[in-house]
Amino acid sequence: MSATHEVTNQVPPLVGRDLAADPALLEGVAREGADWSVADLRELGVLAGSAHARELGRLANEHEPVLRTHDRYGHRIDEVEFHPAWHELMTTAVSRGLHAAPWADDRKGAHVARAAQFYVWGQVEAGHSCPISMTYAVVPALRRNPELAARFEPLLTSTTYDFGLRPPETKRGLIAGMSMTEKQGGSDVRANTTTATPQPDGSYRLTGHKWFTSAPMSDLFLVLAQAPAGLSCLLLPRVLPDGALNPMRLVRLKDKLGNRSNASAEVEYENATAWLVGDEGDGVRTIIEMVNMTRLDCVLGAASGMRTGVREAAHHATYRTAFGKALRDQPLMRNVLADLALESEAATTVALRLAGAKDRGEDDFRRLALAVTKYWVCKRGPAHAAEALECLGGNGYVEESGMPRLYREAPLVSIWEGSGNVAALDALRAMRRPETVAAFQAELGLAVGADRHYDAALRTLALADATEVGARRLVERLALLLQASLLIRHAPPAVADAFCASRLGGDWGVAFGTLPGGADLDGILDRLG
Repeated sequence: MSATHEVTNQVPPLVGRDLAADPALLEGVAREGADWSVADLRELGVLAGSAHARELGRLANEHEPVLRTHDRYGHRIDEVEFHPAWHELMTTAVSRGLHAAPWADDRKGAHVARAAQFYVWGQVEAGHSCPISMTYAVVPALRRNPELAARFEPLLTSTTYDFGLRPPETKRGLIAGMSMTEKQGGSDVRANTTTATPQPDGSYRLTGHKWFTSAPMSDLFLVLAQAPAGLSCLLLPRVLPDGALNPMRLVRLKDKLGNRSNASAEVEYENATAWLVGDEGDGVRTIIEMVNMTRLDCVLGAASGMRTGVREAAHHATYRTAFGKALRDQPLMRNVLADLALESEAATTVALRLAGAKDRGEDDFRRLALAVTKYWVCKRGPAHAAEALECLGGNGYVEESGMPRLYREAPLVSIWEGSGNVAALDALRAMRRPETVAAFQAELGLAVGADRHYDAALRTLALADATEVGARRLVERLALLLQASLLIRHAPPAVADAFCASRLGGDWGVAFGTLPGGADLDGILDRLG
């Protein structure tokens, strides 16, 4: 072979790693009460870090879902066809309970255990996390109708992945989706026009159009529609008990920026059968149970993506040399990697804290903490992914690296379940409740006295001055204070000090890689492994 074809200075494949070997993750799992789950988590981490798992992620995205509206004879079938890699990813997720295990597990820390595995397995491929998250989130909303919950919850929490269009109660396990958004409404779901007409047998008939339905291949859906008493939440099966297809027509699959492996669709309801969940006119309050659970998964998804990005960047920098030494030994690259690592660790830590709050029933704290964290952590994802990609240079810009997929995926969780403005306004609404503000302030107070930048930022916090026009600035500040509070109490000094000095103390530039000169970069980078 000619010398011009010798491969030099290229990094080895990033495989054969335990993706759960993440200090921030493992420490958080133990701290939040799920240390009993670590053995299963580490087992999943090894699987997630394997060459086989990495290949599954690639295949599921290169072979995107295909909509089959009719069979060869002209019969309407409305099926979505997936590559076998997708089904293998889903099988692993469901068999390990990532979809709904905490609802059938009364052990302390069950939601944290599930959150940690969701975070790890999502690093393999983020698209299939959508139906997994939807199924997790549907259960608490479905409990508003005890009869429906008794029928379907055992199948929703089953650890058997049973794909295909069949009557739900004949299957060994179910996947759920959600259908809220309409063309004219977007986040303003009260403007929805889909109608729900009561029937003598207690069911409803839905007629209308949905602009964005997540996971249209699912077995069950929570749907918002206008019933006689107002906007209501209903449960719609894809297949009716007698085996007939419910007339939920898949019009087209969305051609999305990222999340390509997962199907999202426009749908038409043509007198489709559904059952009421909660009371008529109480649709938003009912489905918000589902939304809040998927918002937690948005935070986990953003944290998972950040961990993926900084891991890929650090691996490349460890093995790639320039100007006579490894990139990781170059002072400026070390600053960039350390800054990315700080953002990643802060996101992981706060995500697990929120999962722990769910386990412990800390509703007042969680109400505000989830809103501000959903806003900030999800919004940081795209910038983090872009910087991580840049660490690989041109090698990161080509599809084979996996970094473009990570970059395209990153904006989704900031849009999903309420974009930035929606999350910021939700935070303002939460702050109208004195008990919510008191619980959040109590959490921040636990870190007082340990860092001068933190204390100064907390002293100047003016919650009483909250206005809609300034909501983003305030919510950003609250999110950073919450992350700083957690890092001060639980992370090594190198991490907490640099985070507070940069994010709160102003000793930071606009881009990543601008940590202060006195930051303990070695201490931060040691956490990456």
